[in-house]
Amino acid sequence: MKKIASLIVSFSFALLIYTCAHGQEKIYTDVLVIGGGTGGTAAGIQSARLGAKTVIVESTPWLGGMLSAAGVTATDGNNKLYSGIWQEFREALYKHYGTRDLMTGWVSNTQFEPHVADSIFKAMAVREKSLLVKYNYNFSAVLTDGRAVKGATFKNVAGNTLTVYATITIDATELGDAFAKAGVKYSLGMEANDITQENVGITQTNDIVQDLTYAAILKDYGKGADKTIPKPANYNPKEFDGCCTDYYHDTTIEAPKVDAAKMLDYGKLPNGKYMINWPPRGNDTYLNIVEIPDEQRAKALEAAKKTTLRFIYFIQTQLGYKNLGLADDEFNTKDQLAYIPYHREGRRVDGLVRFTMRNISEPFTYGDPLYRTGISVGDYPIDHHHKKNKQAPQHLYFYPIPSFNVPLGSLVPKGADNLIVADKGISVSNVVNGTTRLQPCVLLTGQAAGVLATLSVQQKKQPAAVSIRAVQQALLNCNAYIMPYIDVTPEDKAFAAMQRVGATGILKGKGVSYMWANQTWFYPDSTVQGAAFIEDIKAYEPSFTLTVPAGTLTVADAIRVVYQLAAVTTGIKMPIEQFATKVKSEQKNKYTVLGNDTAFITRRALSVLLDSYAKVFTAKDVNWRGQFIPAR
Repeated sequence: MKKIASLIVSFSFALLIYTCAHGQEKIYTDVLVIGGGTGGTAAGIQSARLGAKTVIVESTPWLGGMLSAAGVTATDGNNKLYSGIWQEFREALYKHYGTRDLMTGWVSNTQFEPHVADSIFKAMAVREKSLLVKYNYNFSAVLTDGRAVKGATFKNVAGNTLTVYATITIDATELGDAFAKAGVKYSLGMEANDITQENVGITQTNDIVQDLTYAAILKDYGKGADKTIPKPANYNPKEFDGCCTDYYHDTTIEAPKVDAAKMLDYGKLPNGKYMINWPPRGNDTYLNIVEIPDEQRAKALEAAKKTTLRFIYFIQTQLGYKNLGLADDEFNTKDQLAYIPYHREGRRVDGLVRFTMRNISEPFTYGDPLYRTGISVGDYPIDHHHKKNKQAPQHLYFYPIPSFNVPLGSLVPKGADNLIVADKGISVSNVVNGTTRLQPCVLLTGQAAGVLATLSVQQKKQPAAVSIRAVQQALLNCNAYIMPYIDVTPEDKAFAAMQRVGATGILKGKGVSYMWANQTWFYPDSTVQGAAFIEDIKAYEPSFTLTVPAGTLTVADAIRVVYQLAAVTTGIKMPIEQFATKVKSEQKNKYTVLGNDTAFITRRALSVLLDSYAKVFTAKDVNWRGQFIPAR
């Protein structure tokens, strides 16, 4: 090794950085996050908050990925799921803009300028003394020792090399590059119905991925301004025929539903800006660049950039919006387009579990109860972009889904140690990627990856050996959802109890497919039917034998059930009368209203009793398939 030029002790946690001759730098840390995109940023911040020495290495000068560097700043989904770091990010947006109404365009409830997202994430990152972010370094290779991942190497445009040695590595790349180079098995493209059992109309497995988009941000420079860009090569307005009613000539294609003004208002942002990310006959581009080297990717992506520039020229000339020009205060790039493309899909790791559409549509009845292992939530419909690739199936049968939670096992690869996956590369089917890829869900999945990484470091365990309940509880401590209940918010003092009980399946929610914001309801103020409740108790604890009337459960019967269950889960010895007195005394004048013995108990109150006295969440852990096992 070359002579060490300097030794820097970084921050208070003694992260070691060795700067060597010829632009070689070495860092030793607890957690390495490869990619400061949406999932990676959340993972790094959360890992550092829990005390792990953490390094994020990002290829651009920005943090946030889709939410900033890719310019996709009209977020999809989770408007009423006020979960974790996603809600923290939104609160920062509200503060910045001085309003909680950020529905500036019609496609999203939360729309903002890309540079604002970057500034928010950087402010969050700089507050964490255990976090170091290295910008403008491209991922090169994974360091491995057999099946164990030991870190990664990176290079910048100046030819400098960065090597990071880490106890745990998180792949938060846009396309799953790190786990691929680690030799982990993965999927790419569409799986046939007989593999996933989803029956969506894919008869043969193929390598087709979703269209990608090179987003742009236009700014209104005022009446009379002419910001028309030079005419792009190969420009033909017919390319965008049918993007809006103002230009529709070929009646063999699907008729547009909006005029030019509404098309632009789709992605209207604060301060007179417009996000250009328009799928119908707009600037989507089909490019399958996943398996080619970085240098070839950059060249191939020029095609997507050119599509967007042609579309901008079309908007300025054919539609007459010369006053809308590329924003001069967003991306510091030569062409003023986004730093990175919006990749909707890349590789999907072969994880401990595979999350499919049937797991979402039938969470309580289909296959393994993966909902018990949930660590992030989403509510967006399954949304695939394939219009620019005529070889792709154009009519996929996505049946209705409710909101959902992502299982922790989808973040942990098979066949590799010390490795966790965040961002869009988690273990889901191609179909499910159409909803788990959306920004809020990816942000929350990244937060969970950060928790898992830190616990793995602190407990000196492989990610696969860490208690799922411990990960879930750490997320609940951050006001992050583990169950996707629209009517159970962190403002409710019984929030954590209802989330924990929901994750046992003793009290189940009801899913609803609802337009562009699917739902799952817990109904905290509703009553409980005794017969169904006992069946769920027996599923949790097969030895349970107590019976109650089949009708609506009373307070007295609820206390009897909790007492009998607590005798198994906690070993409680006191007489039932003493237990009942204790419960009523402790809950009196609290947020849990029990009422008298003959009153009907609510699902909120019953959750508190099950959580507080029977300890149903902590008494039994679950394995990666959601099956109950003894607490670790």
